[in-house]
Amino acid sequence: MLSQSDRQAAARLLLEAERSAAPITQLDQTFPGIEIADAYAIQQAAIATRIAAGARLRGHKIGLTSKAMQSTVGIDEPDYGHLLDDMFYEDGGKIAVDRYIVPRVEVELAFVLGRPLRGPGVTLTDVLAATDWVMPALELIDGRSKYPRKIVDNIADNAACAGIILGGRPVRPFDVDLRWVAALLYKNGVIEESGVSAAVLGHPAMGIAWLANKLAAFGTTLEAGHVVLAGSFTRTVPVARHDTIHADYGPLGSVSAQFV
Repeated sequence: MLSQSDRQAAARLLLEAERSAAPITQLDQTFPGIEIADAYAIQQAAIATRIAAGARLRGHKIGLTSKAMQSTVGIDEPDYGHLLDDMFYEDGGKIAVDRYIVPRVEVELAFVLGRPLRGPGVTLTDVLAATDWVMPALELIDGRSKYPRKIVDNIADNAACAGIILGGRPVRPFDVDLRWVAALLYKNGVIEESGVSAAVLGHPAMGIAWLANKLAAFGTTLEAGHVVLAGSFTRTVPVARHDTIHADYGPLGSVSAQFV
């Protein structure tokens, strides 16, 4: 377990890496003995610094939702990060790649909450009842510490979240079977990945329920109006300057971004 001063120092390192777009040494090398509790505390300290500087919390993301991904990093549950207002991009907009270190994209569903969700005891049906809209999304992920990384690095680094693009056709959560929402992910007109949202814990709303219950231990509520990314149902796809990304969600429309 790290001291509070070490946690604050780690948060400052990650913030500077994000600002300069230059990765730092893995935290478990700089801070031997770092644990998952430390990693979440570091994440929270970095987010608190950004909010104090004027950013606004707009939601959360859930990551590592597949058992295969969890086993590769030695955990048995997902992880989570925060979504701030300066992380949101317009559908079809231009994104400067030099702001990021190793930018990649993932295909996800975004839940827009109409009512608060507070654990413990939140269920899948509670999530659906509290959700106003479900929307296609792309998550932009990045690594502010060097790879390969351990789970503590990923968690401390805001679960690798760097941005979010919302688009497509919003739907009410009971109007479609969300398990069977599928997407094709194109890069420069070529299909790179495809998937179906049941790959996220059997149902994408299960990740939202997990998060609401996880945050209850810290007295945190998922707020009405917030956006929650439910977890990727494709592998990550790297992007570089001049790449165009287009995710086709069939009946739910599409979402895209240009990297410049």
